[in-house]
Formats: sequence, structure tokens, C-alpha cells
Amino acid sequence: MNGSSAGPAPEPSDESLMASLAGGDSAALDELMVRWQAPLLGFLHRRLQNEADARDLAQETFVRIHQYRERYRPGARFTTWMFQIALNLARDHARKTTRRRTDSLDEIAPPDLADPGVSPAVAARQAEERAAVRAALDALPADLREVVLLAEYEHLPHAEIAALVGATAKAVESRLARARARLRLALAGWLRD
Repeated sequence: MNGSSAGPAPEPSDESLMASLAGGDSAALDELMVRWQAPLLGFLHRRLQNEADARDLAQETFVRIHQYRERYRPGARFTTWMFQIALNLARDHARKTTRRRTDSLDEIAPPDLADPGVSPAVAARQAEERAAVRAALDALPADLREVVLLAEYEHLPHAEIAALVGATAKAVESRLARARARLRLALAGWLRD
């Protein structure tokens, strides 16, 4: 034994995992699911406002990733491709679904009233704020809501959002500016406080 330790091997990139998946390594999909399940589920939940539908579409996104693994272009950014699949599924779902989900404040994010650091009044206020933000986001047209969710919640760069929504980076900036202006108006009462 030579006494030097190599340390753990670096984790493979998403793109190399896709190459492995295309080559028949099903374990690569498992690794991608471990990495991206939570962010994908969060994106879909914010987009659909329904946890069960978000879980179904997240699962369907990974089914499509496996199904279309050979269509993935080597060198392309995996997250852009994955979010594009999810966004298309969400759009299709929205077209097929006419019902609107209505959440109680408890379903949005139940406050931990047992937490001694948060009074019931503060917890209730925070829940009301989250409900107001959700309602303001829901009131945005789909094209504006999508760019806000991708920019503010998924922290994607404008160029990647542009590729996802089929627009230019300048159009994304414009949509974000319009969306933020509408949100400021809708949330004016909360912003004054």
C-alpha cells in the first residue's frame, strides 16, 4: 500500500449519465432521478398548483427521458432538456384540465405551530403571504408565469429559459419585467408592510 488516498471519485455529470443511459445503463436514470426529482417536482407543483398532478408529471418526465434517451443531443445541457419535457407535459395537462385547484392555507405550507420561535399570529401571517403570492402568480398569463417560475424558483439563466419557452433571451427579460410589474401591483398591499 502506498499511503496516498485517491479520495472518492467525482460524480459523473448529468450529460455523461445521459450518455450512459443511451448506452443501456439503466442505473444512470436512477442517479438522474435522485439528483433531479425534488427540483423537478417543485417546478411542476408551482406550475400546476396540485401535488398529485405534479408527482404524476414528474414521473412521466422521467419515463419520457428514458423513452427518448437516444434523442438527447450529446453536449446539450441536460436540465434544459428535462425542464422542456416537463414544461411540455405541464402545458398539455393544463389544456386537458379545466378545473382549477383551490388550496386551503394549510395545504400551501402548513405552519409548524409547535415551533416555539413562531407565534400562531406570525405563522398565520406567513401563510397568508404565501397564499397571496400564489394567487398573484396564478393570475399571471401562462407565458409570464412560466418565466417567473423558471427564473425565480429554478434559478435558470435567461438563455436557458429562452430555450425552454421558445423565445429569445431578450423576450424572456421583457416577460420577466412585465410579470414582476404585475406581481408588484397585485402584491402592493403586502409590499407596503
